[in-house]
Amino acid sequence: MLYRKYRPQTFTQVVGQEHVVKTLKGALITGRIGHAYLFTGPRGTGKTTLARIFAKALNCVKFDNNKINDNEGHLHTPKDVPCNICDACQAVNEGRSMDLIEIDAASNRGIDEIRNLKESALVAAPSGGYKVFVIDEVHMLTKDAFNALLKILEEPPSHVVFVLATTEPHKILPTVLSRVQRFDFKRLTPSQIFTKLKEVAKAEKINIEDDGLKAISIASDGALRDAEVSLSKLRSYYGKITLDEVNDALGLIPFSYHPEFMGYLVSNDKSSALNFIQKIHESGVDLEHFTKDFIEYLRKVLMSKINPATLAMIGEEPVQNWQIEGAKLVKIINLFTLARNELKNSPVPQLPLELAVLELLQ
Repeated sequence: MLYRKYRPQTFTQVVGQEHVVKTLKGALITGRIGHAYLFTGPRGTGKTTLARIFAKALNCVKFDNNKINDNEGHLHTPKDVPCNICDACQAVNEGRSMDLIEIDAASNRGIDEIRNLKESALVAAPSGGYKVFVIDEVHMLTKDAFNALLKILEEPPSHVVFVLATTEPHKILPTVLSRVQRFDFKRLTPSQIFTKLKEVAKAEKINIEDDGLKAISIASDGALRDAEVSLSKLRSYYGKITLDEVNDALGLIPFSYHPEFMGYLVSNDKSSALNFIQKIHESGVDLEHFTKDFIEYLRKVLMSKINPATLAMIGEEPVQNWQIEGAKLVKIINLFTLARNELKNSPVPQLPLELAVLELLQ
């Protein structure tokens, strides 16, 4: 899979989490290493990847031996850390490092597993450096397991570093949160994902249109891993991969559908709006997926009417400047939000959308 082949191996290769990278590198440079970190954020944004890079850097021989002082007494390190050359780095890359212990809390969530972890933490790292425990999906631990983890988090041996990773920080006990340094990972912007996909497609000799990569970038909802998995599905295509082929292969909604449907609503063209719903239903489009994306499109229209610079600030594409009153736009959003909630239980799939159109354009 492409997401494994192109997983970042150094801090400089990490996309979109500059605030986390800067802080972790600062801790390495100054030697102020925390004993426990919590990485939180949406799936596919690099939490486990950065935990592995940090673990490598902690025991990287080249990194440790190349700290130098400038004339002002500032510490500097090689730009590309960890080095990925020394034995410690290669052991992590090949999955055979005894200094890095990764635990999946979803399948190892009981108190016995945490007791084993505590016993392991008391033993020095085989390399004589740091022993790093990465606990993924830590929110899945039972309450008893969390309580067992508290003591070792509060007073860990000096050679131990914990990195906890989760997509649901609200499920973690406050007593645990108070003992860790928390880093919130951001969703990546479509432009950041597009740039990375472009590099991967070039390296893999995948001949794909930029519009196709753009569609994947937007559909991945800020998760680079999801985007790379989608690109993997298209590797076997022969010849130039078009936007239409990307949409068909991945079940994506074409960009043009949302402004087309919006145009019928703005111009009060009831007949065309209803025909459009019937057309996309007959073509096999998932109506719930379409409605979700259409509501997101409406949100962008609303944001751009409030302040055109708003979308640019959050890294989203501008939308057409529709001549529509704000009150009507809010009404459209409310109607289609209700329609989406009703789609799951409707005996006729397209009926909630048709009723929303009729109520709006009566």
